[in-house]
Amino acid sequence: MAANPFKPTAGKVPPVLIGRQDILDDFAEALENGAGAPGRLMLITGQRGFGKTVMLSELRACANRQGWFVVADNASVGMCDRLVRAIQPQGVKLRGLSIEPSIGMPGGLNASFGGMTLETPVPDAVSLRAAINERLKKMPKGKGILIAIDETQGVSMGDVVALATTFQHVLADQDMTDVPDSEKKGIAFVFAALPSLMDDVLENKVITFLRRAVRHTLAEVPLVETRDAYVDVIAASGKHVEPDLALQAARAAGGHPYMVQLIGYHMWRSAHRRDSEAIEKADVVAGIRDARLAFYEAICAPVYYGLRSPQRLFIEQMAKDEGGNTRIADVMQRAERTESWAHKYRASLIRERVIEPAGHGLVHFCVPLLGDYIRDEVFWHEPE
Repeated sequence: MAANPFKPTAGKVPPVLIGRQDILDDFAEALENGAGAPGRLMLITGQRGFGKTVMLSELRACANRQGWFVVADNASVGMCDRLVRAIQPQGVKLRGLSIEPSIGMPGGLNASFGGMTLETPVPDAVSLRAAINERLKKMPKGKGILIAIDETQGVSMGDVVALATTFQHVLADQDMTDVPDSEKKGIAFVFAALPSLMDDVLENKVITFLRRAVRHTLAEVPLVETRDAYVDVIAASGKHVEPDLALQAARAAGGHPYMVQLIGYHMWRSAHRRDSEAIEKADVVAGIRDARLAFYEAICAPVYYGLRSPQRLFIEQMAKDEGGNTRIADVMQRAERTESWAHKYRASLIRERVIEPAGHGLVHFCVPLLGDYIRDEVFWHEPE
């Protein structure tokens, strides 16, 4: 039985990374260009469902193909300790610390970086730097270690300091080797994070390390590229779709990568259940309908219910406009709240990338279909 070529699952690599090839090319070149290439320190940001985790997976695969040792983790408590265990060669026991110690409180470690002093717990008394250098000894010339970190907005300052100092020291260690840059063994970091929360991390002066990263923001996928991808991917799966129907599906996806996958998945499935090699208009209509419901559940509901009550009240008033921009004055009037209330929650929603400014006194949603979700699922269930 033919397999559905669309993969609308978090972190699952889709058949085509539409509009993302330049990022992959930049990273591949950085690995090839030798020690110190800028693209070896990269930050990927984008809204929910825009493919950050998928991009990390592709970057890891790229490094694997080039013969690099790859380790991945999420930014959470104990991250550096887990990285040490993953990188440390089998049978090697290491001593030391992830960051150079200075005089501090018992059981803790003081580290200076970027003009600030932080205290962080000793990460299991095992040196991340030593683990990396031990692993590099086993790597071929010109190869190295890629560390990929997802959900970077949750990183602790202590772990960032450990990563930053490790990065600098490993580069310095390799600079001391008397070999050409192309033969030096290297280290690369790629990070992925929501843009608003990552901005909060980057505002801390201690994070000059992350601010130096090459930053790529995953944007909406162009309409024509989405249409062409539908035509090509469906053809490769043994079915076909007319360009005008593919364009209809692409418009409904609105450039959102996750929605692109969802619509593709559901319209392909609709045709397959009819045992048809052609995706027809009814399949596209059914695919768009089913994809919207899946998008509501996976993206919109967590955003809506993850907000505080005043924030939900704010966006509920926005949803009454049924598309386009909303006047802050209208939000105040509908919610029966003050100007200071409106400005406070406008600012908080912008920080969390739920809405964005749209001109003087105007805002609109930046989470796709969130207004539709509120009208279809929240207002519909409210008592009269």
